[in-house]
Amino acid sequence: MFHKNIKLIIAGLITVWAVYQFSQGNIMNGISILLLAGIFVLLYFKNEFILLAFLQLRKQNFEGTKKWLGYIKNPEAALTVKQQGYYNYLHGIMLSQTNITQAEKFLRKAVKLGLAMDHDLAMAKLQLAGIAMTKRRKREATNLMAEAKKLDKHGMLKEQMQMMKQQMKKI
Repeated sequence: MFHKNIKLIIAGLITVWAVYQFSQGNIMNGISILLLAGIFVLLYFKNEFILLAFLQLRKQNFEGTKKWLGYIKNPEAALTVKQQGYYNYLHGIMLSQTNITQAEKFLRKAVKLGLAMDHDLAMAKLQLAGIAMTKRRKREATNLMAEAKKLDKHGMLKEQMQMMKQQMKKI
């Protein structure tokens, strides 16, 4: 919706307005306006379109995910580095169903840019391991699986890793 720096400028202007309200004795107005400024600061760190795309992905609605990601025209300029990582991560997850070569490109870029959650990074590496296994690159797949296992501290991907190990034995 707004460029990332414009969000900070808007938050700054709203904060100045809140300070003015405090100086006039309108404490509740000032608090309410500060909460409004907080929304813009939150949207600086968590892009609204990526959040909406994640919601669609949770529902397995790939068309909805693609639509929300489509609103981000220039990710390098509009997103922070971590947000660019998640932008590429979402594209990689969606493309892993249809075009594994493109999915690999997006997932590698997401891992390179970094993801905030270890679980997401583990999932990206597990997807990359699956792609490497599909392309008969067993050593790379094994290394990526080991990295994903280290990152999966809560064991959320344990079943997927077990299935992948069984499939890897067939190669």
